[in-house]
Amino acid sequence: MEISAAAGKLADASILVNVPKLITAYYSNRPDPSVPAQRVSFGTSGHRGSSFICSFNEWHILAISQAICLYRKLQKIEGPLFLGIDTHALSMPAYTTAIEVLAANGVELMIANGDEYTPTPAVSHSILTYNRNRKNGMADGIVITPSHNPPDDGGFKYNPPNGGPAGTDITSWVESKANEFLENKMKGVLRMPYEKALRVRSTQRHDFLNHYINDLGNVINLDIIRDSQISIGVDPLGGAGVHYWEPIASKYGLNLTVVNKTVDPTFRFMTVDWDGKIRMDPSSPYAMQQLIGLKDRFDISVACDTDHDRHGIVTKSAGLMPANHYLSAMVFFLLQHRPLWKDSKAVGKTVVSSQVIDRVTKKLNRKLYETPVGFKWFVDGLFDDSLCFGGEESAGATCSRLDGTVWTTDKDGFVPALLAAEITATIKRDPGEIYQDITQELGESIYDRIEAKATPQQKEKLGKLSPGQITQKTLAGDKIISILTNAPGNGASIGGLKLITENGWFAARPSGTEDIYKIYAESFKGKDYLRKMLEEAQEIVDKAIQ
Repeated sequence: MEISAAAGKLADASILVNVPKLITAYYSNRPDPSVPAQRVSFGTSGHRGSSFICSFNEWHILAISQAICLYRKLQKIEGPLFLGIDTHALSMPAYTTAIEVLAANGVELMIANGDEYTPTPAVSHSILTYNRNRKNGMADGIVITPSHNPPDDGGFKYNPPNGGPAGTDITSWVESKANEFLENKMKGVLRMPYEKALRVRSTQRHDFLNHYINDLGNVINLDIIRDSQISIGVDPLGGAGVHYWEPIASKYGLNLTVVNKTVDPTFRFMTVDWDGKIRMDPSSPYAMQQLIGLKDRFDISVACDTDHDRHGIVTKSAGLMPANHYLSAMVFFLLQHRPLWKDSKAVGKTVVSSQVIDRVTKKLNRKLYETPVGFKWFVDGLFDDSLCFGGEESAGATCSRLDGTVWTTDKDGFVPALLAAEITATIKRDPGEIYQDITQELGESIYDRIEAKATPQQKEKLGKLSPGQITQKTLAGDKIISILTNAPGNGASIGGLKLITENGWFAARPSGTEDIYKIYAESFKGKDYLRKMLEEAQEIVDKAIQ
């Protein structure tokens, strides 16, 4: 991939989103349901798009909100709906629209005190704590966020009563029903004026912030962080957790400094990502340049994306840790410092996450649960306590409480960030040093990802490949020991292909939004082996999908 000359530099004024135009387009543009790109479409984490290209506007939110109301009735979900919102410019208009529909449908609605921004983990946590020990009147939730995506994007995702991202069985139903509303020009959508919707008895205020913060000591050992007084620098990247960090520091007596408190829907304070676009991605070294520059000022520096469900960890020893490195360090530490976790609980990871996690899990005599890409695959295991951890290579993770029970079933950026401080305070070595120790014993890996062009037809072929279609016996000179098209953990299709040798692996899967496929690869045998694997991987995939 070609790196932009602007990557890692402060955003130039010429690329900043025109917020008034963006919001005007939200209210004035009407999607054409005969155009695929303008229909409601749920990806791995909700419906996303931009009002500029008619893929996220008022009609989409009216239709999805009404479809969710119908789904709740069908499933007899009669408890409150917790509604969260991030700091993207399109989030507040979508929030207003959703409230108008939800209130008109008589949904018991929980919105934040003072219309405060609400991180994804705070919504998941609220759903789960409300539903604990209940058999009926269950709660669910909606989070209005496009995650770390650019400032002109909007996003809308549904979390059912298990507290995690909705599975494809739910999203397919909601998507289909919402598109029916688009096709019928909103016929059947109930709505009331926003001011009235805020006054009806079913709309209530909820203290997401303190509800979440007061419980944090049950998932992270905050006493040891307080007693060590290690210094923690936090950059919320202008996201939904911006007003959470100082109350966390105050309540638990942490030596924590928020280095940037700015909330600006243009995100002009960001250094731009690899392709010259603004993204609030805490795992990107280009987006994280400013916090990386402060690494020697703090013992641990951390950041979270816009809805605070992803983390970025900057250490003195290693700078910004690649997501796979930190996931491995998290698993290594947690499995040895959570004595109340049952040995039967497995570690969840996706098929494109590092095999170092496999090796750590095996060394510590735990089971591995490997799934397709998408955090939704961890939800059931986290919910029923069969998983103690779920993590994915895109810097999303959560874990069980100290007592082994469920904390959140959605990604939580606060927990990995605070865990980095707990690790440093407990072991007196930062997570970067811990990872170095791991690789000296279990092998050092190099990880990369590339993209290649593919037509929609070729993408469809890639998603439906079977192991029998692969005739190669070797990869980069090594014998292929396993060919997977289904995840070992749950048997679900990975929507692509994974080939494994003794010294590495590659996985290929089609993009859900672009005419490309992605190849992920990891080598335990150096850079040349990785390069050969990537070259041969592209040849293998291209041959299979021609």
